Amino acid sequence: MCVREMKQIPVVSLDKINKSFPLAIGGEQQVLFDINIDIQPGEFVAIMGPSGSGKSTCMNIIGALDAATSGIYKLYGRDITTMTADELANVRNEYIGFVFQNFNLLPKRNILDNVMLPLMYRGLPMSERISRAKEMLKFVGLDKFETYFPTQLSGGMKQRVAIARALAGDPKIILADEPTGALDSKMGNEILKFFKKLNKDLGITIIMITHEFDIASYADRIIHIYDGRIVYDGPVPKSESVLMRAEQKAHKK
Repeated sequence: MCVREMKQIPVVSLDKINKSFPLAIGGEQQVLFDINIDIQPGEFVAIMGPSGSGKSTCMNIIGALDAATSGIYKLYGRDITTMTADELANVRNEYIGFVFQNFNLLPKRNILDNVMLPLMYRGLPMSERISRAKEMLKFVGLDKFETYFPTQLSGGMKQRVAIARALAGDPKIILADEPTGALDSKMGNEILKFFKKLNKDLGITIIMITHEFDIASYADRIIHIYDGRIVYDGPVPKSESVLMRAEQKAHKK
């Protein structure tokens, strides 16, 4: 699929997605109810909600880490709903760069090796892996720290390594799960500004999961999930009270 064709369809399209989990005592618990989301190329979207709202489950489905119980998920027009585990792994490697709250770096490997990791799964020659990883570390301002280990870096530097790793595979989407959760407010703001720069300068689609309005407000659009349902989907409101009223309205139904 060429770039021009990819821009004509949503990056992510969730159609009536439901998700249930089996209970140990029998039966099931439904955590997502008829989720409908279309995300266009180049959007910066925050999926927000309180703990237990279903936002992390939604993230896992978007990231092809879990499958919906029912509904259709299309990624760049490809229906991935019924793909095998190997096929989903290829989709993740081709389209999605992940940034996690706790960085998920390998502590016994230096940061150059950490950034090269997704390129290894693509089967690239070592010379290309090294060249691409060095390029990404320079992009995030850590080219002088290639031989350092994660334990030698600050939290903000670790997250920049994680971003470099996510970018190394040239993803169409960055999926960031509470990316500032392990950082202080100053460092967190720096990381969020960097995401904003990636979105504006490189046109990368960013989907960020968070429970905090201040974090979500860095995005251009907020999708607010409450009790497994979307209660708000639109531009960032001027205050969090708009989202709270949406929750209250949903709770009364």
